[in-house]
Amino acid sequence: MAFLQTAVYSHSLQLQVAFNAVLPETGGDDITVLYLLHGLSDDHTIWHRRTSIERYAEARGLAVIMPAGNRSFYTDMVTGPRYWTYISEELPAICRKLFRISHKRDRTFAAGLSMGGYGAFKLGLRTPGNFAAVASLSGGVDMAAAVKRFREQGNPLAPEFDRMFGDPLRPEDDLPALARAAAASGGGLPKLWMCCGSNDFLIDFNRSFDKHLTTLGLEHVYIETPGRGHEWGYWDEMIVKALDWLPL
Repeated sequence: MAFLQTAVYSHSLQLQVAFNAVLPETGGDDITVLYLLHGLSDDHTIWHRRTSIERYAEARGLAVIMPAGNRSFYTDMVTGPRYWTYISEELPAICRKLFRISHKRDRTFAAGLSMGGYGAFKLGLRTPGNFAAVASLSGGVDMAAAVKRFREQGNPLAPEFDRMFGDPLRPEDDLPALARAAAASGGGLPKLWMCCGSNDFLIDFNRSFDKHLTTLGLEHVYIETPGRGHEWGYWDEMIVKALDWLPL
C-alpha cells in the first residue's frame, strides 16, 4: 500500500485543503474507493492515527480517501465555506484525476464517524447515483433534533450549528427529510449501514433514525452495541464490520 499526504487548492472553498489517501500499488486503473470522513473535533489524519485502516484496506484491495472537513458537517454553510460542494463534487473529481480509482458507482463508497457518519449518509441520500453503499458509525443522523436539544440545554455548540445550518435546518441538510424524499421518489438508493453504542450520547438519535428508515420502508442495517460509547476502540472494531458489509 502507498500512503499519500496531499494538499490541493479547492475552488469551492477558496483555500488550500489537505487529505490523506491509502492506495493499493496494484489493481489496474479501476480501484474500488472509500471516502472516509472524520468527526467534528478531528481532521484528515485521525483515521490513520487511531485505527488500522491502512491494513484493513490492503486486505481488501481498497483505496481510502480521508479528507479534511473542518467543523463543517460537510455542509455548504449558511455563514461559511461550501464544504458540501467540496466533498460531493470537487474532491471526487480531484481524486479521479490524481489516482487510479474507479469512476463507477458500484465501486464507490462512503463512511464516517459522528459528524462524518452524517456526511456519509448525506452523500448517499443526496447523491444516490454516485455511491453503492454508505456507512455511519455513531453518526449525527438527526441534526434538527440535536440542535433543538442543544438550544434547550444552553449548549455552547448551538450557535455554531446555527452558523452551519441556519434555523430551521434546510431540507437538503436534514437526513430524515432526505430519507422521506428518497422513499417518495422510489429511486434507487445506496445500501445503508449504521451502528451506535448504547452508551453513546447520540444513541437516541440513531434509534429514532433507524425507526424512521424502517417506517419509510427503506432497507438498511442497524447495529446497536451494548455498553459502548463515543470512542476510538469501538470505531476501530466497527469499521472492520462496515468494510466486511460493503459489496466489494
